[in-house]
Amino acid sequence: MLIDWFTVMAQVINFLILVWLLKRFLYRPILDAIDARELRIEKTLADAANKEKQAQQERDLFLHKNNQLEKQSDKLLQMATTAANEEAQRLLAKARQVAADLCVQQQATFQKQQQSLSVELTQKTQQEVFAITRQALKDLAESTLEEQILKVFLRRLCELDEETKLAFSSAIEANHKPVRVRTTFALQPDLQKRLSDALNATFATEIEIDFETTPDIISGIELNINGQKLAWSITQYIDSLEQHFQQIVEQSAQHAISRQSGSDDSLPAGATSLATQFTEKQENLPND
Repeated sequence: MLIDWFTVMAQVINFLILVWLLKRFLYRPILDAIDARELRIEKTLADAANKEKQAQQERDLFLHKNNQLEKQSDKLLQMATTAANEEAQRLLAKARQVAADLCVQQQATFQKQQQSLSVELTQKTQQEVFAITRQALKDLAESTLEEQILKVFLRRLCELDEETKLAFSSAIEANHKPVRVRTTFALQPDLQKRLSDALNATFATEIEIDFETTPDIISGIELNINGQKLAWSITQYIDSLEQHFQQIVEQSAQHAISRQSGSDDSLPAGATSLATQFTEKQENLPND
């Protein structure tokens, strides 16, 4: 029987190719999977050992802390008692502070009421003074209150010294807006002209005037030129009356505060109750 060497060589080559293919696509993935599984198993075992070691450490630490807590139970109880005492003292101090704040708040409330009453009395007094002044000037001088105010203001304008006039003149030259004249009541056109003529004559220049009415000026008149001011009102004539009313209101407010606040050393009922509760809790604590 003749041997076909070509066929033999072809079979050998086919076998080698088959071995290479098996190693490349079958055995190697299997070996890699086995190695990877072994690594995972080793890692799992290592993690388990670490966790067991950590659990043992935590157990030892817990036992150690538990022993320390048992040894320090008396000390902790003393600390709790001290803390309770300090808290009680703090709450008592807070209660006293609340009482003091309440007293201050009451005083502030009475002061506000006092101020409100003072303002109301002052306004009513001013209204009465204005009415009486108007009627008196009308009956006795046969002129209006506005005329008398303007007359006094013009007299003061004429009595200005040279230094003051020079300061007003400089302010007028530096001013690029109308001069503001404020009055309590609206001036009649003839009174406005008298004032304008007097200002022009006093300062020797034509002055543009802007007349305003404001309740801030109590029955008076005010000239304001670039920071320079000349004014007159009857405020000073009612200051003494206002001070008298102020004294009466202050005395009434102080009397009311004395009745409401009582003794400074006493605590409010709520504060006393709070202090009593904390004292009882302190007494109920275990003793050493």
